[in-house]
Amino acid sequence: MRIVLVRGDITEQRVDAVVNAANSSLLGGGGVDGAIHRRGGPEILAECRALRASQYGGGLPTGQAVATTAGRLPARWVIHTVGPVHSGSEDRSHLLASCYRESLRVAGDLGARTVAFPAISTGIYGWPLDDGARIALRTVRAAPATLVEEVSFVLFDSTAYAHFERALGDLGEIVDTP
Repeated sequence: MRIVLVRGDITEQRVDAVVNAANSSLLGGGGVDGAIHRRGGPEILAECRALRASQYGGGLPTGQAVATTAGRLPARWVIHTVGPVHSGSEDRSHLLASCYRESLRVAGDLGARTVAFPAISTGIYGWPLDDGARIALRTVRAAPATLVEEVSFVLFDSTAYAHFERALGDLGEIVDTP
């Protein structure tokens, strides 16, 4: 699977599936979640409400993933995943890794060949960028084979991009940009 780093806006990515760093309510929020819901329109919210009314009445558990339409986004699907809040006293890295692994599993089940990820949990959830980048890239690289051919990490600013670029280099890979 090809890994690409992109500096930009995840809501503008022309891919099969965009991953949303959602909150457990699935009903929108701030950061990436709010941007995806705003740009994607009411179709995403309607499907999220239906998920809440059925199998996710208590919310989507941390580390799990579920798909909806992409609404007005230039993608086919949105894969919602709930990242962990960083803790200095408890190792939650397995939950962060699960977000990436489960999102790829859902993407594969959908038949998605291209997937765009944000830097999950590195915003308001406080995960340090260097560690978040390392976990993201190692997890994606080690994920079981699916139909996914290309994973883009769409990074909003130059700081996040630099952390992912360094982590990719630490894995011995050349940074690939579109």
